[in-house]
Amino acid sequence: MTRQIQLLVASTMPRKAVPGRTVLDPSVTRMRVRPGDLDFYLHVNNGVYLQMMDVARSHFIADLGAVPLLQDKGWYPVVAASTMTYRRSLRLWDRFEITTRVLGWDERVVYLEQVFTRRGDLCARGLVAGRFLTRGSGERVPAPAVVGLLGGEAVSPTLPDDVAAWSRAVDVAHRDAPVTER
Repeated sequence: MTRQIQLLVASTMPRKAVPGRTVLDPSVTRMRVRPGDLDFYLHVNNGVYLQMMDVARSHFIADLGAVPLLQDKGWYPVVAASTMTYRRSLRLWDRFEITTRVLGWDERVVYLEQVFTRRGDLCARGLVAGRFLTRGSGERVPAPAVVGLLGGEAVSPTLPDDVAAWSRAVDVAHRDAPVTER
């Protein structure tokens, strides 16, 4: 529950924008493991990582100064797909960082990487395919329109091979032609 409150605060009272920040610049969120984050084995529960990533993505949006821009358009972010790789456990009171960065986008989604580190050591890596919807109608907003609103370039950087393969595997990648059933 505490991470949900942290997300509410991060979303409704965003931190100040970082001058000169672009959509391709990384954003760093610093956190500490709390008792409510732990599972029975006394390390961070896998589901809590996802909640922490929500907070870090809210900070990323705030760092860009994008909160009022998105609110004016009535656009809001949702997760279309995510995957995690865990390397080292985070334990009670550990301080750690989540570095969030945009890897690229297609017509449908923006691809982000969120890396958890503790004292420079990789603890976990999350990939997120995020899209934006319009409040009220739920209509999808093309990812390039969102990136453009945030001052990004019209052309996406080339996605790393593992991210491109993942996006196809979980069926969030942009499709040039309609998919037909076999």
